[in-house]
Amino acid sequence: MSIVSTIQQTVISSLSALYNQPFTEKDFQVNQTKPEFEGDYTVVLFSLVKSLKLSPDAIGTALGNDLVSKNAERFTGFNIIKGFLNLSIADSYWTDLLQKNYNDICYGKKPMNGKKVMVEYSSPNTNKPLHLGHLRNNFLGWSVSEILKANGYEVIKSAIVNDRGIHICKSMIAWQLFASGQTPASTGTKGDHFVGKYYVQFNDEYKRQADELIAAGKTKEEAEKEAPIMKATQQMLLDWEAGKPEVIELWKTMNQWVYSGFDATYKRIGSDFDITYYESNTYLLGKKIVQDGLDKNVFFKKEDNSIWIDLTADGLDEKIVQRKDGTSVYITQDIGLAEQKYEQYHIDQSIYVIGNEQDYHMKVLKLICQKLGIGNAAGIYHLSYGMVELTSGKMKSREGTVVDADDLVDEMVATSRQHTEELGKVKDFTEVELTELFDTLALGAMKFYLLRVDPKKTMVFNPQDSIDFHGFTGPFVQYTHARIKSILRKAGEWSMLNEQWTALLPLEKAVIVMAEQYPNIIEQACREHNPSVIANYVFQLAQTFNSFYTEHSVANAETEEKKKLRLQLATMTATILKSGMELLGIKVPERM
Repeated sequence: MSIVSTIQQTVISSLSALYNQPFTEKDFQVNQTKPEFEGDYTVVLFSLVKSLKLSPDAIGTALGNDLVSKNAERFTGFNIIKGFLNLSIADSYWTDLLQKNYNDICYGKKPMNGKKVMVEYSSPNTNKPLHLGHLRNNFLGWSVSEILKANGYEVIKSAIVNDRGIHICKSMIAWQLFASGQTPASTGTKGDHFVGKYYVQFNDEYKRQADELIAAGKTKEEAEKEAPIMKATQQMLLDWEAGKPEVIELWKTMNQWVYSGFDATYKRIGSDFDITYYESNTYLLGKKIVQDGLDKNVFFKKEDNSIWIDLTADGLDEKIVQRKDGTSVYITQDIGLAEQKYEQYHIDQSIYVIGNEQDYHMKVLKLICQKLGIGNAAGIYHLSYGMVELTSGKMKSREGTVVDADDLVDEMVATSRQHTEELGKVKDFTEVELTELFDTLALGAMKFYLLRVDPKKTMVFNPQDSIDFHGFTGPFVQYTHARIKSILRKAGEWSMLNEQWTALLPLEKAVIVMAEQYPNIIEQACREHNPSVIANYVFQLAQTFNSFYTEHSVANAETEEKKKLRLQLATMTATILKSGMELLGIKVPERM
């Protein structure tokens, strides 16, 4: 039980005895005491005034005296300031917690709870490589999955690959027109980069043809419709849907090039999936459900034979679920896939990691699934996140201004090499060790920077700032972990003392107080689906430890007892830093 929960239960017991009536933790608040006041934790008393008909100071005095007199092993004193009861926690509580947990690699994690969750993330298109936006999506989805696991959930990681549609045909047409039979192998190009080049080339040619038609007297709208390359692309889509053999063969070949490229990127960034769905297999899934919904009057048919749902009573509007020609739209396949996910895994919750531009779409999907009675539709949750931009501004795929994930990783590795070599502390590393270290720092910098911000917020990614060894960054936390491991290596073999220490220095206590919060941090990150809670926490813990270590020696502590206490404190800090960073998908080096 956390110290906050312990205080809550003790306060409830004391209040009930003092005033002969029941209380719950909702009747008051317990917070950490502000630094400018004496004490460790504060009970906010104002919400008790009305029911008890007493002043805050009167309640605080009675409660404080009762708590200290009956729980001397836990509380050593109290003070009251303007309705706030500030409690001082006994040092023995903190040292006991340290002794029990300092070497527990599972500290803060929970046993399985019997609940099953699917997290869908990544969702790439097979007409271009993964880019910076995909990185935030992948890092977020992967981290949330691991946080859920740490809280006892069985998690299925999934991806849906958008491998069909007009955008895929654009790359295919451009390859036919401009590639002269070249392949990724013949050009020495990574498959997704190779295909993505032709997507950009399509748009360049499309713009050129449209401009020619406009110069010949066509309107912009007419030119965009009549450009030969666009007409050829639309015909290719029809041929694909009709199953024309040569089109299907080209589609399979180019998609395989892209999948090979994706797999290499996923492996490099540490992203993985338990199951991958493909839009080409799922886009017809919802058609039968639409018909069933029509029979149940959930949907209605318009005069042109298109099928819709009226959500105006739910504060939305009418939404098409099937075109007049009988073809499915995006929401159709999403409905079908939602049912397939449930039937396949009987999940309690289905989390979609999708950008906030799809907020409306996800509201509609959940409402439709609920009205259709699809299994546990109430468990559909949209983890909506803001877009990520570079300091140079927004990115556009069709104009080729998107920063490819692979290129960005390469840049980060080069930057991590430069920063590390400037510090001059890796001269005894082998080349293999250096390569691993630079990759670890580069990916740690990227992941931490992209995850340290609340997912709901739009953010700007600055590669240089992300790798600063002294800032709010992953490398700062990684360096702190490596520093602690160096301290522990130099200490050699040491044994734990059995007695409790009762006199903690303020900075020793500050580190243990921070460490005690870790289980609650993991719970909060899970409850909010928010890895930034953990990122902020491990950074603060690293800061707190560094403040302690700047003032107090471990190897040359005042007494042998102090040395062993500080070794335990260092061990627990390193263990939590490693655990927290692992939940973010970040490795921490043993030395650097």
